[in-house]
Amino acid sequence: MDSATTHVFLAGIGNSGPEHWQSRWRGRVARGVWVEHDSWDNPVREVWVRELDDALAAIEGPKLLIAHSLGCSLVAEWAAEHEDETVVGAFLVAMPDVHGDDFPARAVGFGAPPELRLPFRTVVVTSEDDPYGSLEFASAAAERLGARLVNVGRRGHINAASGLGDWPEGWSIFGDGFTR
Repeated sequence: MDSATTHVFLAGIGNSGPEHWQSRWRGRVARGVWVEHDSWDNPVREVWVRELDDALAAIEGPKLLIAHSLGCSLVAEWAAEHEDETVVGAFLVAMPDVHGDDFPARAVGFGAPPELRLPFRTVVVTSEDDPYGSLEFASAAAERLGARLVNVGRRGHINAASGLGDWPEGWSIFGDGFTR
């Protein structure tokens, strides 16, 4: 991606704190925007989709989405209803199975990834022991979305609790998918 690309960060339930790789990566990019939500703890699909669409509309030029957890589901939900030719890619990490037993019930209205090939380059990164989405789920979701799937082994939910720090492996996967 060139220096004119805005990196748009989409966190999941509860937001991503300062020790999360997303927060650390935001400090590494020249142009970064964090999509804020009125309710981080009780997400409602329609509200989160509207907040994402409003944030994207306020950004000029090419945009690359960098999502974690429910932020990944949000990208798919948004893309099913909106078009924005300036979105050039999506890096989706730890996509949750919203119908899984461990998915938080306080998230309202989110569905499985739609049968929709995303109209931009997409990489789905998954872990073999993510409590919120199995490897099989991530593989099927990536196929439905027309995305490349990358399995990073046993990294839990690929979040701050996974002890990844700056997550250099993820930065390399990101670079391979979008900057090379």
